Amino acid sequence: MLPLTAALLVTVPVFLQAPWVRSAPMAAALFTLPLMALALLLERRGQGQWQQLGVLLVGFCGSWLGGCLFWGWFRLHPVMHLPIEAFALPLALAGLGGRWRLAGAFYLSSLLGTASTDGVIAAAGIMNLWPQVLNAPLSEAPLLLQGAAIQVLQPWPLALIGLTASLLVLICRRFWLLGGPWRVAAAALGTTLAVDALFLGAALVAPHLSGLI
Repeated sequence: MLPLTAALLVTVPVFLQAPWVRSAPMAAALFTLPLMALALLLERRGQGQWQQLGVLLVGFCGSWLGGCLFWGWFRLHPVMHLPIEAFALPLALAGLGGRWRLAGAFYLSSLLGTASTDGVIAAAGIMNLWPQVLNAPLSEAPLLLQGAAIQVLQPWPLALIGLTASLLVLICRRFWLLGGPWRVAAAALGTTLAVDALFLGAALVAPHLSGLI
């Protein structure tokens, strides 16, 4: 149940957070408060899977708030993406040694997925197109995004994507074999990889549907 829940939580920013942050960034960021309250209530009062779900939601709150802060106020500065998303990194690392291990595992795996995506974008030489796509009029943004996706299909970026994806799959497999909270990490990281593939496909064939615009 928990790995499936973690996978679903990874998709939430794609379909709910992205449009919400674009229209009302402050409201989306403040939603972290009731979400954290629910997480702590489940962690303290829940039993069994419900208690574990509360711990998992604590980790999700970190990812949610980081996403709101970046996409709400710093979205035109891609170099700030990873540092802002990593604001809770010390807490997540500390949590691995105690009762918040599940939260830390989810947050860190989500952050690893973000770092991998940003790293590939930077290495492929298309990071500079990020603010251009976001700044462009709605009539032009899909073409710019499609052009960036086509650049990714060049030999070097494509080889880099294949190598990175293969490495992440191996990490997911390793996490899954470790069991316990690391299966949640495997589910979150694997889902991030699938979402990235979906975004790339959308940018190529239907860029107007991409969550980046």
